[in-house]
Amino acid sequence: MMEPTTARAAGHASVDDCRVIPLRTVEDPRGSLTIVEGELDIPFPIERVYHLHGVPAGGRRGGHAHRHLEQILIAVAGAFDVLLDDGVARRRVRLDDPRTGLHISPGVWRELESFTDGAVCVVLASMPYADDDYERDYEEFLNWRSR
Repeated sequence: MMEPTTARAAGHASVDDCRVIPLRTVEDPRGSLTIVEGELDIPFPIERVYHLHGVPAGGRRGGHAHRHLEQILIAVAGAFDVLLDDGVARRRVRLDDPRTGLHISPGVWRELESFTDGAVCVVLASMPYADDDYERDYEEFLNWRSR
């Protein structure tokens, strides 16, 4: 029996390398406190933090991949879906719990969609912004992945 071809088997990051990770959370009667420290709670040092907010309900963001950047996406309010695509397989992850984050490996296309009203996405990034790290055209992304 032949094994299915996967991005991982071809030597690239796969949608299976992207995973939801629990974030340290301290809860008491006053509320919850979630802590994220680079290289302790997540697998990389944090070089940049930004957040998406004001996205209309049902709205979309993303639509790109990064060549080297790693990210953790956290739904700190509301919810949204993340569609992951490695050029071979696709996977959808619903983020709706501020005590978890989605680790996205380099080389994986991501689309954020189905935002709820008032959703806020915090992004922890492994690098400062670099325009040349982006693959913004899906066909070019597939060509880059096939090299």
